[in-house]
Amino acid sequence: MDLIHLAIGMAGLILGFVLRVLWSRIMERNAKHDAATIIEEAQKEAEQLLKECELAARDEIFKKKEAFEAEMSAVRKELRVVEKRLMQKEETLNERAVQLEKRDQQLTQLKEHLEQESKQVQDRSHEIETIIEQEQRTLHEISGLSKEQATEILLKKLEEQMESDVAHLIEKTMARARMDAARKARDILALAVQRCAVEHTADNVVSTIDIPNDEMKGRIIGREGRNIRVFEKNTGIDVIVDDTPGVVVVSGFNAVRREIARKSMEKLILDGRIHPGRIEEVVESTKKEMAAIIMETGNQAAYDAGVTHLQTVEIELVGKMKFHLVSGQNLLQHTMEVVQLTAIMAGELNLDISLARRCALLHDIGRVSDETQEGNHAQVGADIAKRCKEHADVVNAVAAHHENVPARSLYAVLLQIAHTICLDRPGARKIALDRHLKRLQRLEDIALSFQGVDFAYAIQSGREVRCIVNATQLDDNKAILLARKIAQKIEEEMTYPGEIKVTVVRETRIIEYAK
Repeated sequence: MDLIHLAIGMAGLILGFVLRVLWSRIMERNAKHDAATIIEEAQKEAEQLLKECELAARDEIFKKKEAFEAEMSAVRKELRVVEKRLMQKEETLNERAVQLEKRDQQLTQLKEHLEQESKQVQDRSHEIETIIEQEQRTLHEISGLSKEQATEILLKKLEEQMESDVAHLIEKTMARARMDAARKARDILALAVQRCAVEHTADNVVSTIDIPNDEMKGRIIGREGRNIRVFEKNTGIDVIVDDTPGVVVVSGFNAVRREIARKSMEKLILDGRIHPGRIEEVVESTKKEMAAIIMETGNQAAYDAGVTHLQTVEIELVGKMKFHLVSGQNLLQHTMEVVQLTAIMAGELNLDISLARRCALLHDIGRVSDETQEGNHAQVGADIAKRCKEHADVVNAVAAHHENVPARSLYAVLLQIAHTICLDRPGARKIALDRHLKRLQRLEDIALSFQGVDFAYAIQSGREVRCIVNATQLDDNKAILLARKIAQKIEEEMTYPGEIKVTVVRETRIIEYAK
């Protein structure tokens, strides 16, 4: 029994081993089949990926090729532009070379000509020296004078001749200068106005605004400058934000707009909310406030001047005068002074005082008019007065207050006088009285320091010095030289605005008595 069991066990073991071997072979065959399938699928996926990579690479190469071709096209275009510029420069250089060659030839010819003239001058000089020696010997033989005496007489005659020639030359030069002055005056004045910033000019175009701290400057400017651009666009005034601590400057020639900008900026700084929407709102409200202030100021000025029945346009222009300066004076204050002075003179002459006040109050409205009209401010003001149906005497007085047109009534003459007095009186242009008197005295002292000047008078508020000379000591040519010397000394020793006219008066008085 044991053997049987043992045989059965051995047979089971052998059968299990055989089955295991068979199973392992079957599994191996299945694994090989699966592996072959996986390898085949992997190869297909690899081929697919390879194709996709090739397509992507081809696309990338095509894009890079297009970009390269575009870049090369731009480079070629730029090279063509550079080549064209070089060709133009080459042509320009060739033209300059030709011009330089011509100029060189001209200079050579000029040099030869100058050498010939120099030689002629030297020969002429030798001839003159020979003639002078002969004249000296002849004079010495004829007059019996010594060489020193003859030399002195000859030098005196030459000096007189030279003075005459110099006087004629000065007169000729001054005439040519006066001809050129009319052409150059406008350009010189424009340049001077741009570069010169005297006190009253600075006051007339710039207003400063205090800020609490420098951080506020950044808020005023805004992101990428949008706040300051919106402010300048809405006000029409430039805003200057520089390194000056605690100050922002608004600049512009229109005084009303500059005042609106100043008030608006102060409101924005006080409020603290600074952005484009708020800026537009504040500027618009300030414009309305400013319009009300202008009308109120105009009505008050008309009431103080005793002028009634003015039209709205005239009241507005009179109100705008408060924000303008003329020669350092407030325009409205100057106008009220002219009104009072004109009224007093009209009363003394038994004229219509109301009409005189009206002429004076409206005489400078052309200065503050925003209308773009041709002509000076007097003509612009006269046109406005005419459109407002003012009296003919008012229109003429406004047009003639600077003597540009003839005065047709006494009111125009009185307005001219009052306007001149108010502008040219001592101290009207921010000059102290003692300083003004010293300048007049200095003018007279300079003129009297020259020989032959008997009297000197500084007139026209120091804009002219009039010299009375001795006719027996100075002839006409010497008087011309004297005027030039006085003007040169004034230029060297004095500082003054504008120009000073030097007038030399020479007259001969012959008196006889009939008995």
